Amino acid sequence: MPTPKAGLRWKIAQWAERKWWKRYLQKKNVAEYHQWKKNYWDTFLTNLQLAHLQKEEKSIIDLGCGPAGIFMNLQSNQCTAVDPLLDAYEHDLAHFDKSQYPNTIFINAGIEDYVPAQKFDHIFCINAINHVNDIEVGMNKLSDCAHATSQLIISIDAHNHNFLKKIFQLLPGDILHPHQYNLEEYQALVERAGWEITQTVEMDKAFIFNYYVLVATKVQPSTAR
Repeated sequence: MPTPKAGLRWKIAQWAERKWWKRYLQKKNVAEYHQWKKNYWDTFLTNLQLAHLQKEEKSIIDLGCGPAGIFMNLQSNQCTAVDPLLDAYEHDLAHFDKSQYPNTIFINAGIEDYVPAQKFDHIFCINAINHVNDIEVGMNKLSDCAHATSQLIISIDAHNHNFLKKIFQLLPGDILHPHQYNLEEYQALVERAGWEITQTVEMDKAFIFNYYVLVATKVQPSTAR
């Protein structure tokens, strides 16, 4: 699979991501946006049959959380939220205030650079894995956060047409996302990182990309001799 040049495309994508959020939220009422986003996450979890997590007490990590990640709806749990732009979001956006989420530990770090201090029951990576610099390292980091019975929930924008995928890989047609793959390639990346995919849920359809959520469990070491 092609990889971006020495992080340059990733750095451009991070700059563009920060600009995108500032532009997107600049005219949105803070309280109204928070309620809309919480409703969105509630529907997201319900569609995956995971709504029960909003009332349980699990260890949860939200990798690549952004300023309004799924941690918003999981405050009954002990959450960790990781993103390389968290400090920038708190500086730029009235819509992100860490103090509103007392059960979340926020860590300003990229997925690849994060060093987990514990293992987590549920590992969320929503709208984030194609933002990383090194996707193989990023996928392996998801596994580093897992114990034997952990569940991974990862979302992807997967190309529908290989000819457009090749164009997007060569040219910055989607500047926010350094990585451009189809569904089968993303599934292979997840499986190589030590996961068994139990669900592939199509959440939205479009011409260029379909939006999927993959749910996976850790592959257990073989006990055969």
